[in-house]
Amino acid sequence: MDGQFVPNLTFGPDVIASTRALTKVPFEAHLMVLTPDVMAKRYVEAGCQRLIVHVEACTHLHRTLGNIRELGATAAVALNPSTPPSEIAHVLDLVDLVLVMTVNPGFGGQSYISTMEPKIREVRNMIRNAGLDDVVDLEVDGGIGPNTIAGAAKAGANVLIAGSALFKEPKGLKHAVTQLRAAATAAFTA
Repeated sequence: MDGQFVPNLTFGPDVIASTRALTKVPFEAHLMVLTPDVMAKRYVEAGCQRLIVHVEACTHLHRTLGNIRELGATAAVALNPSTPPSEIAHVLDLVDLVLVMTVNPGFGGQSYISTMEPKIREVRNMIRNAGLDDVVDLEVDGGIGPNTIAGAAKAGANVLIAGSALFKEPKGLKHAVTQLRAAATAAFTA
């Protein structure tokens, strides 16, 4: 977050670099920035293995995704709630993940926009129709909690990001994780 693409400002590549040696867990950066082309190299050099860029911030999306791959990272693309899925049809073969935002980006703790579920279905169908179901994951981020995770999963998401539902759970993180996993598992097996 650069304080321009979204109002908030968050830690950058220096924090990534300083924590990289502490774990072997893959690092992913969701670049909510106006200049993803400028920032991509810095995040990869800092130790990120995957970069997610917003179609709305990329003047030349195809080139941006290609540059990320040339840097040695996997590339992913995000869609804001108001952006139609057709904006990414021409780059599905360049990504390993599509992120459908179910809130407007920039702030934690927002409510899930359930009217995004048809969009999630549409993106899943685009991925499937391109023959990329085994290659491209569909992630949903925004307002994911025990009461919303099933809707996103049933619509076609196979990667579900939860923030506030984890860290604001009064019974603690472990309880929140157990609750979310149970709800997601029930949705995936229904």
